[in-house]
Amino acid sequence: MSGHLARAGFPLSIYDVSDRAMEQLKSNHPDIRTCDSPADVGAQSDIVITMLPDGAQVQKAAIGSDGLINSMKEGSILLDTSSAQPWLTIETAAKLATRGIEMIDAPVSGAQWGAEEANLVFMVGGSLQNVEIVRPILDLLGRAVFHCGPLGSGHIMKCINNTITAMTFLATVEGLTLGKRAGLNPEAMNKVLNESTGGSWITLNHIEQRILSRTFDDPFRLELMLKDINIAGNLARNLELPTPFFNHGAEVYESAHEHAGPGKSLSELARWIEKLSQVDLTPGSLSA
Repeated sequence: MSGHLARAGFPLSIYDVSDRAMEQLKSNHPDIRTCDSPADVGAQSDIVITMLPDGAQVQKAAIGSDGLINSMKEGSILLDTSSAQPWLTIETAAKLATRGIEMIDAPVSGAQWGAEEANLVFMVGGSLQNVEIVRPILDLLGRAVFHCGPLGSGHIMKCINNTITAMTFLATVEGLTLGKRAGLNPEAMNKVLNESTGGSWITLNHIEQRILSRTFDDPFRLELMLKDINIAGNLARNLELPTPFFNHGAEVYESAHEHAGPGKSLSELARWIEKLSQVDLTPGSLSA
């Protein structure tokens, strides 16, 4: 994302906990200024973009001891593209507001390849005035921008989107293992699904590429999907809304994460279902 901004001519200051990541970006874009802290970025910027694993890390970067709140100018904007807890976003925004700093939540769909190709989908929460200020940046980095409502709305939409995706993945893998146990070829089954009502983004972009290929290498981490499922679950409980399917799915994802360990690919969910069912989703039928 930073590379796209640099190529478009935006003056850019960056900070990452990984020096290597900053050095690699600067080697491709020498005009980028590397910084020593979030506060250092804030001092150089009218708009600061965060892309972090969760809302707690956003809070640390925004309002921590070395955070943006200590240096950003009144009227500047924090554009948070992380996948975060909406209640933490509202807390962070309230503290930034005491210094006259605005905030927008704009999480994305599209994963690593969407960021690399500037093909992201943004789900945006915040005032219309602020959204229009940052829209040229969002249009540069993505293919679609949806203003979902006031601050926090983007993060609500993001956790719902990811939870639906997670449940679709789980249902698809369970269906494929059932079919293979019954004698069907999961490769053929996935092709049927892609032409039928059971088809989804998962059947088009994940099953053949990551599971049937036996690479199990989706770059999105299983623990991050579990985080988003739990955000949706907490939101539902706070609203006293029953979500039995989401709740059961969260238990399965938790078990898969415990089995796979930290840092593992989302694709490992399928390996966990294979272990439970004792059916491997390799091409071909069991009777072949």
